[in-house]
Amino acid sequence: MRYTLENEILAVEIDSFGAELRSIRRKADDFEYMWQADPRYWGRTSPVLFPFVGVPKDKEYRYAGKTYPMGQHGFARDMEFTLEHSENTKIWFALASTEETLAKYPFAFRLHIGYELCRNEVKVLWKVENTDDKPMYFSIGAHPAFRCPIHGEENKLGYGLKFGGLTAELHHHGNTPEGLAIMDDQVLPLDDGVVKFTPGFFDTCTYMVEGKQTGEVSLLDRAGEAYVTLRFDTPLFAVWSPEKKEAPFVCIEPWFGRCDAVDFDGTLETRAYENKLAKDGVFEAEYTMEFVTAGCSFCHD
Repeated sequence: MRYTLENEILAVEIDSFGAELRSIRRKADDFEYMWQADPRYWGRTSPVLFPFVGVPKDKEYRYAGKTYPMGQHGFARDMEFTLEHSENTKIWFALASTEETLAKYPFAFRLHIGYELCRNEVKVLWKVENTDDKPMYFSIGAHPAFRCPIHGEENKLGYGLKFGGLTAELHHHGNTPEGLAIMDDQVLPLDDGVVKFTPGFFDTCTYMVEGKQTGEVSLLDRAGEAYVTLRFDTPLFAVWSPEKKEAPFVCIEPWFGRCDAVDFDGTLETRAYENKLAKDGVFEAEYTMEFVTAGCSFCHD
């Protein structure tokens, strides 16, 4: 079921299936910021990644002497959430473990996903509760996709990204066709923190950025004007658009976790960036998306 948050500037739609953000429209002219899940390119808009971010090696993992199957990005994105609370500008959904989830992920949990609208910003809130009697290991991440281009151009060439606080370069890792991280350090040259999309920019890999190099990424049009800015405090993030498809969208993805590296041969507890919650423990995090709209001031101004 779809639910709507609304103020004088934006209208936001969230689907209870996957607690997935599906639409953010500028009310002044009905302009849509979000990718609308055309399956020719990618049939999702902004899935929640839980309890895995990325793919485990060989699509399985080991825990307590047993091997479990697990697909890319976990299973929460493909499950129905329960509505917990709803008002005009804030909404919360919840997902609890079931017999089905316990068969492939042996932890009892409760996952809460919230969305809060403040003028031209949408805040996404995560809360993970360990309801098991043992420590719980998990990853969680975001995967929002934004339209690019937005002014009727045939492609996104000349659009780009600005990485807040950076000037000359960004260090990142790539991935194999199977989605495993290649840990060789790669350098993306920047011009005053900006990179423009050139032919083939997204053809070879997801750009996985570790080391908290920045906590702010903006999507720019060809004139260099930012129309979406994400702010986050996560150990890493990714930038992605489908390889070799010239897809008309770009994803900016704050992550607490990532795919396994090509040489990973460990257990769930030793996965990179894995989060550990004690019995009855609670993990909380958030990120913010700011949308540039004519004639409105920013929430933090």
